[in-house]
Amino acid sequence: MHIREEQRERHTLAVLVDNEPGILARIAGLFSGRGYNIESLTVTDVSEDESVSRITIVTSASPATLEQVIAQLDRLVPVHKVVDLTAAGPHVERELALVKVKGTGDHRIEALRLADVYRARVVDATTTSFVFEVTGGTDKIDKFVELMREVGLIEVARTGIVAIARGTEAA
Repeated sequence: MHIREEQRERHTLAVLVDNEPGILARIAGLFSGRGYNIESLTVTDVSEDESVSRITIVTSASPATLEQVIAQLDRLVPVHKVVDLTAAGPHVERELALVKVKGTGDHRIEALRLADVYRARVVDATTTSFVFEVTGGTDKIDKFVELMREVGLIEVARTGIVAIARGTEAA
């Protein structure tokens, strides 16, 4: 008998939580303890009095596993709300990366040309290197980093994905 492996889909979750010590560790523990992978994780305070934080989690899972993850997140005491932005409809996702590239001669010119095409800003420069800031979707950043490998990539630092639903509704 052939058992079909369930298709994994990428989902972006917005989780509103009490801003208290240990909540991020509890959420990460929920994922790791059950063998779920977190592809991207960002956290920020979202309330005026700093009492609520928003955690954006990108994960890939089968529909059944994702349903289980959301249910388990919802049961954690300091969690106020879990929204699957992917399932909820249109949303905007962005990421920021700092990309350090060595550059002299023709490689320097090519790095600057590519940065212009990708709308990357030079945020630091020396006579032998650049640090570019690039924002956009994950695919854009992946491609920019791949191209910079060819001209002298030194190092990459990425923020992880932030996302927000389109329209007038809040997560």
